[in-house]
Amino acid sequence: MKAIQFKSFGSPDVLELVELPRPACPEGSAIVQVRSSSVNPSDVKNVAGSFGKTTLPRVPGRDFSGMVVEGPASWVGADVWGTGGDIGFTRDGSQAEFLMIPVAALVRKPESLSHEQASAIGVNFIVAWLGTIDYARLLEGETLVIIGIGGGVGGAVAQIAKARGCRVIGVDRAPPPADSPASRLIDEWLLFDDSMAKRANELTKGGADVVFDAVGGIAFEPALHMAKHRGRVVEISAVGKRRVEFDLIDFYHNETQLFGVDSAKLGVVESAPIMECLELKFSKGVYQPPLIAQRFPLEAARQAYQAVASGANGRVVVNI
Repeated sequence: MKAIQFKSFGSPDVLELVELPRPACPEGSAIVQVRSSSVNPSDVKNVAGSFGKTTLPRVPGRDFSGMVVEGPASWVGADVWGTGGDIGFTRDGSQAEFLMIPVAALVRKPESLSHEQASAIGVNFIVAWLGTIDYARLLEGETLVIIGIGGGVGGAVAQIAKARGCRVIGVDRAPPPADSPASRLIDEWLLFDDSMAKRANELTKGGADVVFDAVGGIAFEPALHMAKHRGRVVEISAVGKRRVEFDLIDFYHNETQLFGVDSAKLGVVESAPIMECLELKFSKGVYQPPLIAQRFPLEAARQAYQAVASGANGRVVVNI
């Protein structure tokens, strides 16, 4: 089968188009013929060597959509989707013609989504779901500030929050694209600058119930200042710097709750229950698929990674 593989860490230039044996299908497993696989910033970081758990050589790719071609009879022919923090890291990933995963990881793809659209959901919505639903426990009618609203995770958070009847305030260096789901859902938008915390507190009259910081690092301290008394702050990244400083006395006086979210710790099996919840939401039209900014064939996967590394405005998909 054709696959993209990296045998050493580095820039997208280390990615090679190779021929590999089609994976075997041991008991308890299934073979998915991959139709589409999106490229996430974490995939680029994985190729660069930012994840200590990754073993080489490796086929990258966390998110996928395709059809089961081997495995239990009840699944053969079914269109499925998924994601996991193990595929592409400790086991071969989705940027190949075929992918072997445990049967317990199989989740039917929403019929309303194309394979391209379905492949662009996984990581972003898993992180968003963990942060808003499982950790911060966002409630109906609460106010949520999203730092990095224009990114894939920020847009997913906006959809989850709005479906819960929440007020959404978006913060970024530019408004989200006009035709993106996030642009239709935010109630107010703020420019990412030195005064954003002050303006957010003015809009919320004292702070937000939840602050979802998809930027981190340079945005960490302002995010803390945007939370109301006993508000919740969710952190998923560390852009610009990984070590931060903040006023500890202000932090504990405000009784802020701080949550770190790492979706890479959820393997493809552990991610399946969330993907099942997402399948229901997308099938009912509650959530909308993100914009696909660029499409590449498998043979041009290196260019897809370069596009993501350069900050593509929208999702980047590899079609197989």
